[in-house]
Amino acid sequence: MRSLLLRLYGIFTTAVQPLVRRKLRRRAIAEPGYAVAVEERFGHYDDATTGFAQCWVHAVSLGETRAAAILIAELRRQYPGIPILLTHGTATGREEGAKLLEPGDTQVWQPWDTPGAVARFLDRFQPRIGVLMETEVWPEMAAACAERRIPLVLANARLNEKSRAAAERLSGLARPAYSALAAVWAQTEADAHRLVSLGAKVAGIYGNLKFDATPDARQLATAVSLREHLPRPMVVLASSRDGEERLLLEVLKRFGATSPVPPEQGAIRSIAKRVHDVQWMIVPRHPQRFDEVAALIEAEGFAVARRSAAGQPAEAEIWLGDSLGEMALYYGLADVALLGGSFEPLGGQNLIEPAACGCPVVMGPSTFNFAEAAQLSLAAGASLRVEGMEQAVTAALKLVENPERRAAMAHAALAFSSSNRGAAERTAAAVLAIAQAAEPVTTSVADDEGAPPPEAARAEPTLD
Repeated sequence: MRSLLLRLYGIFTTAVQPLVRRKLRRRAIAEPGYAVAVEERFGHYDDATTGFAQCWVHAVSLGETRAAAILIAELRRQYPGIPILLTHGTATGREEGAKLLEPGDTQVWQPWDTPGAVARFLDRFQPRIGVLMETEVWPEMAAACAERRIPLVLANARLNEKSRAAAERLSGLARPAYSALAAVWAQTEADAHRLVSLGAKVAGIYGNLKFDATPDARQLATAVSLREHLPRPMVVLASSRDGEERLLLEVLKRFGATSPVPPEQGAIRSIAKRVHDVQWMIVPRHPQRFDEVAALIEAEGFAVARRSAAGQPAEAEIWLGDSLGEMALYYGLADVALLGGSFEPLGGQNLIEPAACGCPVVMGPSTFNFAEAAQLSLAAGASLRVEGMEQAVTAALKLVENPERRAAMAHAALAFSSSNRGAAERTAAAVLAIAQAAEPVTTSVADDEGAPPPEAARAEPTLD
């Protein structure tokens, strides 16, 4: 029987649906992808949407979708032809996920967590197993899957202390949701301890799936070719978040990057000369901020050259990486990367991708979302930690001027990346084992509008 709190939660999520629709309309102004198939978010599907799925994978946003891509590829290697249902919550996640689809697969939006939307979603697709990526655990979905005996698992799971504390404050909803999961495979031991404290059944500590990603070979080859023609070494602020671009630009201005560079006097070079001798590049984390960041660069007195525009940028300009899916190219071009999300209290970004590209990293103080990866990277000699953006710029300049140390860090980064692989194979095997052991279920639950559930029988499973 459902708890009173879960029933109240269902009433609340149902009542706020008009606000969700309004938020989607507003987001669609900047990102048109949010206007696509809106009714799917509320469990309404057109006739062309394929029903039934052997394996449902939910990847809410871009980062989770890239991790899901690694897992899906391994699932297909171990079980060729497995039908995949892929769901997302963000436009960038859905756009990236569309690249993963093969014949027989289906892609829809994650259903809003109401009893009706979740019931319609599960009635329509009747997955044999649900795989949530990293952090996405919703109370109604967890409860509904448990009631229907659909195993719901959390893969590549991570949970920082801030999120654990927030879940504890809502323990009446969070604890039953985590307890309802059939299995959880954590990235790190610390993640595992925090997940267990919320009632999750941690079945293994498998590491991070992203270590199993292979950088795009064509992008790296392109980077090698382009580097031969770069007039200066490059430092990239990668996956930057709001506020960090301004920090970098203010430091560069303070160091005199936009001022005329005085001639060298003996063997001593001014800081302005050293900064001017580097090509600086900014790659924002979120595509909806590309135009905003371009305007900011110009407002701070720099000329901006955008990746999306034709032509060769002039030497004095800041380059803007305003494209999706080209991080391997940017890391391949860079001599040093400054880790976005770590210079504001945002928890950092993925260190694994630059490591796989052999790019040395300078990170700020905030890496709580990737705490263990950050510590391992530091211990391996693949990265440096500094207190703020000014120290990061100074550290990057020192690395640019020290090719021996830079090469040693690049070698350490590649070794760090390769030594932590294997999570994909372990996770895919565990998912398939649970799916094959699951009982096919035909139970349906009436939706919150009172309409009877569809009478369609479940397709005969192929995972047995």
